[in-house]
Amino acid sequence: MAIFITVNLFILLSGRFYIYKGIANTYFVGEISPTIYDLDVFPYSTLQTDEMKSVISHDKNYNSYQLSKKDQQFIDEYRTKALLVFKNDTLLFENYWENHTEETVSNSFSVAKTMVSILVGIAIDEGKIASLDDPICKYLPEFCSDEKGKITIRHLLTMSSGLDWTESAKNPLSDNAESYYGENLRTLVTSQEVESEPGKIFKYQSGNSQLLGFIIEKATGNDLSRYAEQKLWKKIGAEHEAYWSLDKEQGDEKAFCCMYATARDYGRLGILLLNKGKFNGNQIIPEWYFTEMMTIANLDSEDGIPNYRYGLHTWIYMDTDAQVNYCRGVKGQYVITVPDENLVIVRIGSSKRPNFAFDGSRLDDDSYIEENKFKIGHSTGLFDYLKLGRNIKRNTGK
Repeated sequence: MAIFITVNLFILLSGRFYIYKGIANTYFVGEISPTIYDLDVFPYSTLQTDEMKSVISHDKNYNSYQLSKKDQQFIDEYRTKALLVFKNDTLLFENYWENHTEETVSNSFSVAKTMVSILVGIAIDEGKIASLDDPICKYLPEFCSDEKGKITIRHLLTMSSGLDWTESAKNPLSDNAESYYGENLRTLVTSQEVESEPGKIFKYQSGNSQLLGFIIEKATGNDLSRYAEQKLWKKIGAEHEAYWSLDKEQGDEKAFCCMYATARDYGRLGILLLNKGKFNGNQIIPEWYFTEMMTIANLDSEDGIPNYRYGLHTWIYMDTDAQVNYCRGVKGQYVITVPDENLVIVRIGSSKRPNFAFDGSRLDDDSYIEENKFKIGHSTGLFDYLKLGRNIKRNTGK
C-alpha cells in the first residue's frame, strides 16, 4: 500500500499522468513494457491499400526448408511470431507462431523510422523540401533560436541533432515513455534543448524522428499517414491496410514508431529497399536519396569510435561478404536486405537478443577495434537471423 501511495503521489506532483496509462497497459495485463499488439491501446489513423495490390510469388520449393531443433529453440526463446525469407521478390520461406498469422498486424516500433526517412526523400524529390541541409527552423518555428537554429534535416536523419532527448525502452520517466503513452507529442519534442553541437556525434534519439514527421506534414500540407499512404503504401501494392498510432483522438502520428502492418507488407518494404528504391520497375525512393540512406554518416559515436552503423534512419552492417541494410524495432522487428545476395529477411517478435557486447576498456587497442568495429551497435539477433536467412536461401532458392 505504501508503494501504491508513493507512486500516486509522485505522478500527481510531477504531472506525469501518462504513467497511469503505461502501468494499465503493461503490468496490469501481464507485460513489463509495450508490446507488438498495442494497436487498440491508442487512437490510430489508417493507411488504405490500392485496388492494384502487388502479388507475392512463391518459389517452387516454397517452405521446403525444415527448421532444425536448434533453430526452433532460438525462435521460441526470443518469442518469434513470424519469419519470412525472400529471394528478390519471391517468397522462399514463411512461418508464423502462436496466434500470429499472415493477416496479423503488429507494431513496427522503430522500423517506422525508415519509412519516415523514405518520405523525406520523396518530399525533397517533389520540391516540397528544398534540401537535406535545410535548417529545421524553416518548418518548425520552435527551433529558430540561435543554438536550435543550427539543426538541419540531415542532422535529424543521421541522429546527430545534439538535442537532450532521453532514449530508453525501460525507464518510465524517459522521453520515450512519455512519447509512447502521453498525449502531447508536439509540446514534448519541441521543448528539447541543445546539449551538444549538431552534426558531430551519433546519438540515437526517437525525438529526431518525431520532428521529421512534423516537418513532412508542414512541408507537404498532408498528415503523415495520408502522405505515407499516397507516396509509399499504395505504391508498393500493400496487401493489407496499415495503421499508425496517434497521441490522442485526431492527434499526431507517433512518427518515431508505431506503424502496424502485416509481415508480408513489411516484406514488400524490404523488396523496395533491396531494389534500390524501385518496386515493380517504378522508382519510388529517389535513386540519389536511396544512396544517401545507405551510406554511413561521417560522425563520431558516444562509445568513442567513428560511426560504422547508421545512414539516414537506416542501420548498416558491413558484413565480411556484403553490406547489409536493415530497419529494426525495439522488440526485435527486422527488415533485413542484402542487395549483393538478392536476400530479404523479415522477422517479427516480442523479444530481441542484446546488442553486441563491446569492451569499452579496450578503446586504445587498435586491433580489437578494427576486428569488431562493424559489429558495434548491432543486436546479436541480426547476425542470427542473417545466418538463418542465408541458410534458408541456400537450401531453397535455386
